[in-house]
Amino acid sequence: LLCPCLIYGAYVFLPFDAPLLPTVSARLVYALRCATFATFPIVLGMIISGISRLCSSALEPFGELQQEVEIHRTYVSQSVYLFILYFFNMAVLATYLPQELLKLIPLLTGLFAISRLIFWLSYAIGRSFRAFGFSMTFLPLLAMLLWNLYGMFILEPENVLS
Repeated sequence: LLCPCLIYGAYVFLPFDAPLLPTVSARLVYALRCATFATFPIVLGMIISGISRLCSSALEPFGELQQEVEIHRTYVSQSVYLFILYFFNMAVLATYLPQELLKLIPLLTGLFAISRLIFWLSYAIGRSFRAFGFSMTFLPLLAMLLWNLYGMFILEPENVLS
């Protein structure tokens, strides 16, 4: 319930517009550039994971990981998986959206990055709190997937593979 409200509020109240992108290749480059910002929480997680592994009191570097090291490692691996799904869906979404809705691409990117940070924080606090951050990441991803499938098979079935 919160994700659509956040996206709608940002869409209406943030004072920017997407540039004019008439071709599919220009839209893909735009999605690629926006997706670069979504890697920020993953890179930050990798840095913190490395620091926590370095500062860990484990005697064997390849032995069993401590909980604080395991939290960061799990966050990074899950974030990479979700980013791959996010990126492919974002690239396809950029090809189907009309020009006036292309403002959603950077907004969804920002939502992805913020939700991964919220997930990380809630995961570090307690594993039972992580559902909120995960749902803020996964539900918009699911909505993008459904829209992409709708666009491919209902709106333009003749261009599915072209």
